[in-house]
Amino acid sequence: MAVPLRNATLDRLPGAVARPGYDRSRLVPGILHIGVGNFHRAHQSWYLHRLMQQGLAQDWAIVGAGVRPADAAMRERLAAQDYLTTLIELDPSGRSAEVVGAMIDFVPVEEGNGPLIDRLASPDIRIVSITVTEGGYFIDPATGGFDTAHADIVHDAANPDRPRTAFGAMVAALRRRREAGTGPFTGLSCDNLQSNGDALRQTVVSLARLSDPELAGWIDARCTFPNAMVDCIVPATGPEERALVREFGIEDAAPVTHENFRQWVIEDRFCQGRPDWDRVGATFTDDVHAFERMKIRMLNGGHQVISNLGELLSVPTISGTMRHAGIRAVFERIEREEIMPHVAPVPGHTPANYLDLLLKRFSNPMILDTTRRVAFDGSSRHPGFVLGSVRDGLAAGTSVEGLALVEAAWARMCHGTREDGSTIEPNDPFWPELQAVAVRARREPRAWLEMRQTYGELAAAPGFAAAFDRWLTLIWREGTAPAMTAYLDA
Repeated sequence: MAVPLRNATLDRLPGAVARPGYDRSRLVPGILHIGVGNFHRAHQSWYLHRLMQQGLAQDWAIVGAGVRPADAAMRERLAAQDYLTTLIELDPSGRSAEVVGAMIDFVPVEEGNGPLIDRLASPDIRIVSITVTEGGYFIDPATGGFDTAHADIVHDAANPDRPRTAFGAMVAALRRRREAGTGPFTGLSCDNLQSNGDALRQTVVSLARLSDPELAGWIDARCTFPNAMVDCIVPATGPEERALVREFGIEDAAPVTHENFRQWVIEDRFCQGRPDWDRVGATFTDDVHAFERMKIRMLNGGHQVISNLGELLSVPTISGTMRHAGIRAVFERIEREEIMPHVAPVPGHTPANYLDLLLKRFSNPMILDTTRRVAFDGSSRHPGFVLGSVRDGLAAGTSVEGLALVEAAWARMCHGTREDGSTIEPNDPFWPELQAVAVRARREPRAWLEMRQTYGELAAAPGFAAAFDRWLTLIWREGTAPAMTAYLDA
């Protein structure tokens, strides 16, 4: 019978399951993390847990937090098991389980975020980390600036003591900390967003400026927002994962599966100190952007290549796309000819060997990462992960044919049907708007590129717009697979 996961049962877990070797009752908070999803627990929390296993960082324990109803549900699940999480590593050579204990509390989720503001204002919190997805930073896609017109931002600016957003809560807490003389904290983004620390700074400082310009200046001068690159493939948790953790002899309401790979590259700018994450594999550097560019362009951009094609062709998993000869061939050609030429080497990786690593990681049959999950929120992911390579290719005079095909596949996918006639359920925060444009684009392909918030000047770039028009027309006339074949034969 599976052992219910909590502090009192750790010594009853099966012997093959690794568990905390430190006294969790002696841990002291130092980090508050907003957005406690699977990725955070498999990545940042794991790095901290590894330090704690060495007897280090005992005063940097994590307090979880969130601002959405789903966060309240996660808090309830984790609180029932003393905030412990089972991580299951899935690799073709075998699988293993480890219980991590770096999180020790979770702030109650309430309207107005009063408990969150109180906890953020506490002097023991020195780092506030966050995962809200790359589309959650209120960035105006047309300008790259702060979106002051968003309804949540308008609310937070008018009601700074009862904010809706995580950023509003951070501003309210920093106001209290300045008034009390507690001092600033470091804001650490763990989202797949280019210059994510700069984006977090822009959002927090700009929001503060709307209600208190003096406070905004203090935050900008005193708080630090290091840029960071994060990487680990972490699928969503469903019935299969909960059944899998029971096979290890553990009853865990929120287990996490992950691949046998992690990377975390961080600028060393922390105004109130930090754990020594570099002792357990993280990299501190003055040049995050080179690592970030390679990962975002090749991995995240590559994910959009294969997930959109996979959805259209009813291939449900990422590893399945690597077994599909056509999708894999398109992916490799786009990477080698249209993405890699604009990516520089970084310490430890050339673009070519990084691609080899991606092929191995994406092909892992143990990781049940779905094309649906990876294709989610294309309205943020295509501008963030794909279109930079298009712009670089146009500027350099290199091919963007494959990338135009990827954008055409996204437009076709947003129509809401696969090629076998099955329905693609809504999979984007702006799905109704995207679907309406996708319906128009079936007869008028350029209608898709007229979404200026996504494509900007690319809508009028002949080398891209003409190719997009041609590919979307071919996809609708003959199908996705023939369009892929035409690209590969060109």
